[in-house]
Amino acid sequence: MNALTGRALRLTVLVGENDTVHRRPLYAEVVHRAHAAGLAGASVFRGIEGFGASSRIHTARLLSLAEDLPVAVVVVDTEERVRAFLLQLDELLTDGLVTVEECEVVLHRTSRRVPGRATPAAGHRGDEADGTDAKGKNSL
Repeated sequence: MNALTGRALRLTVLVGENDTVHRRPLYAEVVHRAHAAGLAGASVFRGIEGFGASSRIHTARLLSLAEDLPVAVVVVDTEERVRAFLLQLDELLTDGLVTVEECEVVLHRTSRRVPGRATPAAGHRGDEADGTDAKGKNSL
């Protein structure tokens, strides 16, 4: 995966937690299709309260209405890749809201962790021979 920096688009797909496609949660299908399309990444956020086109409020505060909470799937990638992915969303969604906003990616990193080796904390080299940081503690 190439690091993404500079101008990009943020795609947000807002659906209900109980929405499905082919007996699979819709939000999961969006994530898996984004992954298969080679997009930079996708995250799912579960809302605690909201309403959509039906105007029915869904909330986690009332047990009787704690179903079908709002879910947001957020994807950030280049304009070209996001716009190409929109065609797949059109096939998937029967309900929901899709937005696209311009954004700027200022940092996009991944750390390749070696099993059994702690990642050094910010500002610490963490390269002592025994795998501990300068204070003798393993970094998280």
